[in-house]
Amino acid sequence: MSLLIRGGKLVLPEGIYESDVLIEDERIKAIGKRIKSELADEVIDATGKLVFPGAVDEHVHMREPGLEYKDDFSHGTMAAALGGVTTVIEMPNTVPPVDSGRTVKDKAELLKNKAHVDFALYGLLSDNSVDRLEEMLNEGAVGFKAFLGPTTGNLPPPSNATIYKALKLSRALGFPIAFHAEDDSLVNYFVNEVKSSGRKDALAHMLSRPPITEEMAVMKIYMMAKDTGGKAHIVHISSKGTLDYLRKAKEEGVRLTGETCPHYLYFDSSHYERYGSYLKVNPPIREAEHREALLKALEDSTIFTIGSDHAPHSIQEKGGGKDIWEVAAGFAGVQTLLLSMVSLALNGTLKLSDIPRLISRNPAKLFGLWPKKGELMPGSDADIAIIDPNKETLVTEEWLITKSPITPFLGMRFKGSVELTILRGEIIAKNGEMEKKNRGSMVRKVTSYTQI
Repeated sequence: MSLLIRGGKLVLPEGIYESDVLIEDERIKAIGKRIKSELADEVIDATGKLVFPGAVDEHVHMREPGLEYKDDFSHGTMAAALGGVTTVIEMPNTVPPVDSGRTVKDKAELLKNKAHVDFALYGLLSDNSVDRLEEMLNEGAVGFKAFLGPTTGNLPPPSNATIYKALKLSRALGFPIAFHAEDDSLVNYFVNEVKSSGRKDALAHMLSRPPITEEMAVMKIYMMAKDTGGKAHIVHISSKGTLDYLRKAKEEGVRLTGETCPHYLYFDSSHYERYGSYLKVNPPIREAEHREALLKALEDSTIFTIGSDHAPHSIQEKGGGKDIWEVAAGFAGVQTLLLSMVSLALNGTLKLSDIPRLISRNPAKLFGLWPKKGELMPGSDADIAIIDPNKETLVTEEWLITKSPITPFLGMRFKGSVELTILRGEIIAKNGEMEKKNRGSMVRKVTSYTQI
């Protein structure tokens, strides 16, 4: 089947261009003006609409297997489709954790018939798995995740020797390692200190994980990446001090990049009183000076990617009736990823052309999926999100598809509405409704980082 998208405004990192897109056999066949309608079986009039490459959400916890009471892969990937996300990269801290070639293979087999968008898999970097990294790569893992601080699943942080060994292998084989960068011992120290004061309010969580807990971990990773030449990626950056290491790495040619998330760009410590436990996430949302620094870091490309850190928890785990120490950290995010960024751009906070760089091209490049994913160009998969900039989207529990529709974005109006989501040339979502289910499949690395 062939499809022609006519007259839309293509949003690319290089700028915005009015153009047609011809799709044939799941891929983009041609881009240009006045492509003949008779070349396509179906024509979509995108006049006045924004045409984005489908988002590549590099940071999702869909909770399957083992934690399906929070969410599952079917709900999570439907949420992705309705939000204009066409590829997700799934984190390894499920039950069991994805820490061997066998568990990568088993998880891929489990998820393949539940995927409504395309997906890739992380493997876990730990002291127990460091000698199994190559077998995980051989089974299709596109990178690895290391949890340096306390996280869902209570996974122990890897030792410095393990991190160093993995980064050396990263240089040799070209894969990235994503780091949850919080120093475990410092987090435990500050948590105990704040708890002992008797505080149980939401702001106490922020105080229990001050910026130094992130910055110490990032400093260590920076030094190891510099010494080994390995590729390190800091996820969910919350602190302005981390940006100094990213800038230093860029100047020195150290292969250290960073991701932040929409919640760090929208919220700051002044919002804890209003949102309470719904705002709890690790690392925490901090004071306004950190949010402002992160927004500026988008402009100068210090931040390389934006991921959602989609991490749903049940209402019982997030409920406001508990003290903050009993509340789970994280919330749903994949469905709001693209629209939250488009809304920032339409409000003048960043450029529209920054969005495909941050949430399509760069994550696809980082994890070896580019140019198959993350791009609008002939030969790439026809993964496309069409957004009407003249409409608004109200975030409600009914609109959110996750089994746990909990997020601080509830009640917020985003500028823009996802009109169509196209996965490999087929419309999978239209105006808030799924059109085609179980269209997704697993994707593997198609290029190496050294070719970026």
